Amino acid sequence: MIRRRHGRAGRRRRWEGLREKRGRSIFLLPSLLTTGNLFCGFLALLLTVQGRYTDAAISIFVAMVMDLLDGRVARLMKATSQFGVEYDSLADVVSFCVAPGFLVYAFALSHLGRPAWFAAFLFVICGALRLARFNVYTGVADKRFFTGLSTPAAAAVICSTVVLLQGAEPPRGVTVAIAAGTYLVALLMVSTFKYWSFKEVGWARRHPGQGLLVIVLGVMIIATNPELFLFIIFTGYAMSGPVRRLIVGHTPVPASEPAKDIA
Repeated sequence: MIRRRHGRAGRRRRWEGLREKRGRSIFLLPSLLTTGNLFCGFLALLLTVQGRYTDAAISIFVAMVMDLLDGRVARLMKATSQFGVEYDSLADVVSFCVAPGFLVYAFALSHLGRPAWFAAFLFVICGALRLARFNVYTGVADKRFFTGLSTPAAAAVICSTVVLLQGAEPPRGVTVAIAAGTYLVALLMVSTFKYWSFKEVGWARRHPGQGLLVIVLGVMIIATNPELFLFIIFTGYAMSGPVRRLIVGHTPVPASEPAKDIA
């Protein structure tokens, strides 16, 4: 009888040990995706130093995919934690603030003097402020919208511009336009304009077949000329906030904003 009890206790301890290891593995996966996000941002910095601007932009796009997945995986596995939220924001500062700011400076703004240098820095600081505001505000805002342009979307505008120009040195007129656009995108991040979050799209849920068809058609359109269509899509999204304000007017900004996986 004593041996049987000891045997049951041993099996119970082994089972609890396996459950604990499995739980650690589940919590580790979102952090690994966040680490991949951070690695892609760091890689983009290295590629920018080497003058491989298009490759650096693509690396930031890959970081966006990692950032999109880590929150989804964490919620799917019920492995969300405050540590994951903070770690994700720190990775986003590198991948979607510092890396795009350094990329646009090295690619286009370095020959325009101090005003252009400040445009790159303004992009970084506005992105950091956007992430800080995003983390502090939590809980009661409309889940359909982001307040201010998200940092991945702002980085996508920069990267799609670099990809569109194929990493070649732009003419001075285009360089001035890029500097002005950098100022604009930076300010949009800390604005109060509302942007669709695409988190709760009821039509896609009610008509999954049609939603899939729209996605497939979108991918096919982008594949015909990815450089141009990526630029149009991300620039159009960046301008959708001010356009929406002009159409529907100003709505009061809520006291807080829910923490999402895209900041």
